[in-house]
Amino acid sequence: MRHITFFRHHVRFLFSAILFTASLLWMPATLAQGLPPAPGARVVDLTPQPGFHDEPSIAIDPSDPSHLVAAWQVTATAAYSTDGGDHWTVAKNTAPRNYRMSGDVSVTFDNHGHAYLCYIAFDKLGTDQYWGHNATRNGIFVRRSLNGGKTWEPQAITVFAHPTQPGIPFEDKPIIVADTSHGPYSGNLYVGWTQFTESQSLLVLSRSTDGGKSWSKPKVISTRPGLPRDDNGAVEGFTGAVARDGTLYVAWADRAGITFTSSHDGGKTFEPSRTAVPTAPLFFTVVGVDRANGFPVMTIDDRPGHPERLYLTWSDYSNGDVDIFTASSTDHGRTWSNAVRVNNDPLHNGIDQFFAWAAVDSSTGALYVDFYDRRISPKNRDTTVSLARSTDGGNSFQNYAWTTAPFDAEGRFIGDYIGLAAHAGRVYGIWAEQRKLPGQKGHAARPVRGEEPAASPVRNATVVRVGVARFEPSK
Repeated sequence: MRHITFFRHHVRFLFSAILFTASLLWMPATLAQGLPPAPGARVVDLTPQPGFHDEPSIAIDPSDPSHLVAAWQVTATAAYSTDGGDHWTVAKNTAPRNYRMSGDVSVTFDNHGHAYLCYIAFDKLGTDQYWGHNATRNGIFVRRSLNGGKTWEPQAITVFAHPTQPGIPFEDKPIIVADTSHGPYSGNLYVGWTQFTESQSLLVLSRSTDGGKSWSKPKVISTRPGLPRDDNGAVEGFTGAVARDGTLYVAWADRAGITFTSSHDGGKTFEPSRTAVPTAPLFFTVVGVDRANGFPVMTIDDRPGHPERLYLTWSDYSNGDVDIFTASSTDHGRTWSNAVRVNNDPLHNGIDQFFAWAAVDSSTGALYVDFYDRRISPKNRDTTVSLARSTDGGNSFQNYAWTTAPFDAEGRFIGDYIGLAAHAGRVYGIWAEQRKLPGQKGHAARPVRGEEPAASPVRNATVVRVGVARFEPSK
């Protein structure tokens, strides 16, 4: 009997030791991060094989929250899901065949379930960071899918393009926005982007009133031009949202902070642009990443029966390290609230959070923000993805872990943005992660933005991932 009792105690001790050891292995990815998992969180790889995949975008069909379209570069590639992000099918023939490179993608849906993919295409970039110098032929293009992303029309529609000739601009970073309201301009599509010349940068916009079949001549909407370089001082980061009455709200980054304007006639004319939110510079360095920025993202809560509320989300280093911030407006963008810090790790801890995207759940009004997060890494290098949620108009945020296994970008280009969409309690984030290839040693050489060098000593090894979370719909 004494032997049996001793054996039982010994087994219990070994079992406890195993649990304790397992908990130590588990702690760095969970307790060190200090975040609960997002409800129902799961992550799906869209690009199982690492490559040059980044700058993704995602959109929800407004008539069916389980129907999604996603896109990424390089080249411009799209995929669709009909089961809420559980399974994805990569569409065929979305990249142009008559240009060497394509990317800077964005996607959206209209009210009819038609999907739109917007991208730039070019043969070769101009001078590094000075794209308007020695630019080759380039332009902004849109592809249409009339069956929700399953197949895409074979012919790309030109929004604006240039042949190769001396002195042409370089058109960059387009974002497509659809008017899915039931207002007077329902069905309109808008594309805004940065036009780089040798002497300045301008924020321009083109609109379509026929479902993307044709596009207006680009209109300059930035009252103040920016500098001609892509690494600082340009007007960049177009973002837009449409209210239920058809008002188009637009914002972007410039040297003074976040600039704002609006159109009340379907994009024909715009109010003079002005600084809405002064910020620290929105171009900055993040250790271990080729390039980083804090470009704004605009989204809107315009549910019937609720007051309209606009949100601007961005990141900057006003606190020393890079944090995520949100400001809101309840008077159509005339005035904005004080900035609210979205990430809830300790202030001034030297840890960066960056590349945020935001979305309002149009059925509940909850505001969601996803971002790259380094609170797990005391050295401020290992990166995970977090999700923040506000149910009180952006006044406070609960943070959740979407991923716990960190990645190191290894000095590579992981894009200029990530993506997010939300509806009916379902939240879908999309981002790129760097994977270390077998045999890779040390840090990789710096690539040319958006263009994998032919003789790079270490290939880019990014994958695009979609995170799914499910929150209980609430009023």
